[in-house]
Amino acid sequence: MIAELVAEIGPLWHEGQQARLESRPRKRAVGAGAKHQLVFIDRLLATLVHLRHGATHDVLACWFGVDRSTITRAIGEVRPLLATRGCTIATGVRLRTFAEVIDHLGASGRTGIIDGTEIRVRRPAAGRKDREKFISGKNKQNAVKAMILTDASGKLLFCSPAQPASCADITHARQLGLVKHLTGGPAVEILADAGYQGLGALRPAAA
Repeated sequence: MIAELVAEIGPLWHEGQQARLESRPRKRAVGAGAKHQLVFIDRLLATLVHLRHGATHDVLACWFGVDRSTITRAIGEVRPLLATRGCTIATGVRLRTFAEVIDHLGASGRTGIIDGTEIRVRRPAAGRKDREKFISGKNKQNAVKAMILTDASGKLLFCSPAQPASCADITHARQLGLVKHLTGGPAVEILADAGYQGLGALRPAAA
């Protein structure tokens, strides 16, 4: 598949670059000067990863070892070429808040899945008052925790701000207003593990 894309749209990209260089007065011959930091196949891969997985330009810049502006420019050049071949993504609905995610699940009749995930971090500096709160009771390491909500197919819909890892999953969910959104919003089925046991007592369909 990648080879086919390179063969089909690679020449179009090179033609576009050549036309751009020839469209303005030049003091040096076309092709002189600094070369592209990303070859075409890397530009294509960066664009595909961005479209398929939603990786940010900053993350892609780190992966490919270039500046963020290089990735932004590469995606801006390659994405229209992919569109001419029919490789596009649905515009869909932009969900900005937790409440909008719950409303979206209710309106579409989809099942949601929530879970907490821990990210290991350096031990906070000595003297910090909440230093011990970062110790995970489960993994016995310094970490922060985020609550993730996806649909049944695993598509990411919401990622909460990070909390110190000692915060229990059910406590984190309550702080984010999960019960309130489920109680005051549409009927939504949310699947969760034992870490959220007890939320269902407040809203039977919530967990």
